Amino acid sequence: MIARIWRGETRAADADTYLEYIRQTGVADYRATPGNRDVVVLHRVDGDRAEFLILTLWESRDAIVAFAGADIDRARYYPEDEKYLLSFPEKVEHYEVADEPK
Repeated sequence: MIARIWRGETRAADADTYLEYIRQTGVADYRATPGNRDVVVLHRVDGDRAEFLILTLWESRDAIVAFAGADIDRARYYPEDEKYLLSFPEKVEHYEVADEPK
């Protein structure tokens, strides 16, 4: 199993709205992609910013390709992300999962 991690930041005032937006876009797309095993969305407000971390679990590299395209290290964004995100990291991180959740 492979873990894919994406991080992003919004203004604190946009945190709740952005959370709902990513549930309707990215989270829904992750879950609809064959080979996706799970999605975990973490967020916290720190001063005037909100940080988001999305951890997805995948059966294989091919499953990630089905979601992200051939360059699986490239972050995938949605049209309205520009309205909320303070920056657009180009890359995501991948890790081999050593111990699976039960």
